[in-house]
Amino acid sequence: MKIQGPNQSGFNPYTKQLKQQADLQKASQRQDKLEISSEAKRLQEGDKIQASRRSHVEQIKAAVQNGEYKVDAEKTAKKMMDFWS
Repeated sequence: MKIQGPNQSGFNPYTKQLKQQADLQKASQRQDKLEISSEAKRLQEGDKIQASRRSHVEQIKAAVQNGEYKVDAEKTAKKMMDFWS
């Protein structure tokens, strides 16, 4: 009978431990994911220009291009004072 000693080929006493460590590493790896809150979704929807606002802006643009747009200085000053107060 021939005995080859403790270093037999194909024999690793730590195989079970290595497999357990590999399984733990796979389980602990997390994947990135992105979640957009309802508040953020609402804010993104607010960026879309509403039809009434769009028509108002178009009217002002047309008046400026025709030279018919007049600025009310008192109203502008009052708005500025209200904003900074």
